[in-house]
Amino acid sequence: MAAASGRTGRPPLTEERRAEIRWEIARAALDLFVAQGVAATTGEQIGRAVGVSARTVWRYFPTKESCVRPLLTAGAGLVAETLRQWRPGQPLDEAFDFERRAAEDDRLLAAPAHATVGALVRLTRTEPGLRAVWLQTYDEAEPAFARALAERAGLPADDLRPAIQAAMFNAALRAAVEHHAWHAADDTRTDAATARADLARVLRTALTTAAAGLS
Repeated sequence: MAAASGRTGRPPLTEERRAEIRWEIARAALDLFVAQGVAATTGEQIGRAVGVSARTVWRYFPTKESCVRPLLTAGAGLVAETLRQWRPGQPLDEAFDFERRAAEDDRLLAAPAHATVGALVRLTRTEPGLRAVWLQTYDEAEPAFARALAERAGLPADDLRPAIQAAMFNAALRAAVEHHAWHAADDTRTDAATARADLARVLRTALTTAAAGLS
């Protein structure tokens, strides 16, 4: 009797495990970029730090600079959801309540507040490839912010007004994170709570400034 047919080998990875691998690659690339620079870092080194092959690295990311994207995009979805739920007349800093959200969900503040990621943001000043990835993350987040603001205001998705407001919020977020990264002392002794509190303050200032005049 013929043997039963079926697939052999390793089972396919779950989406959760794929996300974990992407995050591990991102952190390994980040550490290497900060320690030795982008030019000196190879896909083989990134893979070796994670325990995977360079081929696996390129399966997840098209370039070594793009490996850090998961760190730089952390929180975009949470920001969009907060904008969608922002009640008319409610102060924006109350809607975001950065300190509470940071304690409940680290997607919003954990990545940029981390000292090493701050160093990565500082690297975007001198590394064109990283700068391109950094700006692209904000460019891709802006339509989600616009849709959230349109939904909040009961406007059509293609209305110009929420698109302009989203551009303002997007620029404010980027300016705040860059300000925090570029002006913070590069001191690894700074504890996470202090870094989070400082970034929360900067973000609050940036977003309330952008929100001035919006109902």
